[in-house]
Amino acid sequence: MNFLLKLALNALALWLTTLLYSGVYFAPGAGAAGTGALDVLVAALVLGLVNALIRPLLLLLSLPVNLLTLGLFTLVVNGVVLSIVAGVTSLNVAGFGAAIIGALILSVVSWALDHLLHLSEGRRQPA
Repeated sequence: MNFLLKLALNALALWLTTLLYSGVYFAPGAGAAGTGALDVLVAALVLGLVNALIRPLLLLLSLPVNLLTLGLFTLVVNGVVLSIVAGVTSLNVAGFGAAIIGALILSVVSWALDHLLHLSEGRRQPA
């Protein structure tokens, strides 16, 4: 159940990112009528897989540069991850700079949604 919740949260964050930033968008007419949600869910699933499998390797390989830039190179790694997702799904990215900005927006939106979810969970539990 936790996996499905995280998948839905990532899909919502990805969809909101495409609404907030025009550099990251889904291909027009990528799916038949009514499959736009399916495109978002597939992209969110691929994003989760890439974040779990490829991103740690990229962070390990870029550790020296990441240390020299005091962690700012992580933004570039996140842009690479978003570009990989765009390469295998119907998600499109206008360029590498757009991927970095889109990844930054996606991170902020995902953090905000996660924060809101944890706040709503905290209110349900009796004190």
